[in-house]
Amino acid sequence: MTPWRVDRRRRSAFVGGVAVVALPSLTLRANAQAWPARPIRLVTGYAPGGAADITAREIGVPLGRVLGQPIVVDNKPGASGTLAAAEISRAAPDGYTLGLLDNAPMTIVPSLRNPGYDPLTGFTAIAMVSQLPQVLVANPSLAANRPRELIELMRKQPGKLNYCSGSVGHLAAELLKARSQTFALHVPYRGGAPVVTALIAGEVHFAFLTYTATSAFIKSGQLKALGVSSTTRLPALPNVPTIAEDALPGYEAPGWFALVGPAGLPASVVAPIEKALAETMATPAVAARLDALGQTVATGKLDPKKTIATELAVWKKLVAERKIVVDI
Repeated sequence: MTPWRVDRRRRSAFVGGVAVVALPSLTLRANAQAWPARPIRLVTGYAPGGAADITAREIGVPLGRVLGQPIVVDNKPGASGTLAAAEISRAAPDGYTLGLLDNAPMTIVPSLRNPGYDPLTGFTAIAMVSQLPQVLVANPSLAANRPRELIELMRKQPGKLNYCSGSVGHLAAELLKARSQTFALHVPYRGGAPVVTALIAGEVHFAFLTYTATSAFIKSGQLKALGVSSTTRLPALPNVPTIAEDALPGYEAPGWFALVGPAGLPASVVAPIEKALAETMATPAVAARLDALGQTVATGKLDPKKTIATELAVWKKLVAERKIVVDI
């Protein structure tokens, strides 16, 4: 065997060996960069047809298009959204289970009882999605057409008026009473639909509800909108004042939706989600659709971690001061 042939065979064996060693490294690197490689589950805490479900589906399609994988909405209703939140907090931090959660499971319920997870440490707060102010609505027969008139009525007839609510609306009303130093009787209901029914029937006088739950009834005249709980007017209700501007400066009790994942979600997953969501929410069609639902885009405008922490502190203080107990 000639020397050059031996050398060529050795060289071939060496190159082949390098290829064998390098292949697993290339495969691992490709896998690490492959997210998302399959559909992403987006968990919501409420039944189909509500504000959470509609919002999830409105943003899910364009968000999935940007990420390159479909977003599958998974409704897990129950216990004011805490069942869904608990499931998200227990999920593997791989980016394939995300949640669209509102402030009920993230700040309202945790201020009233232990939901079985920590809203500050049990999640990766990815981004705020939207704000949806609570609308202060009343039966048309109520002798008040704006927030300050309702407050005057409660002062003249302490304890004569009542209101109904779910979890978020309850604390918005409690904050209204605390800031105005008035009193009205709370009548608890489970969910927005029974509250609307009770209002229309005249069983109760007023309530705080989402625009999604009340828009059709406001338009038909079965309910009237007195005010909104945000610091700016709702585009869908331009002639309805905020409670802050009309009666109680500084009053704010908005609802919101945030995109979250389980704790420990890696930056390699969070970063593309943040970028894709920002692109999605900047789309005029998405913003217009949210406006029609009584929501305003909050992506890039509010910090999710700060929002959750600040609001949680406000509600815990209010609950302690007013000794609020709610079975939710």
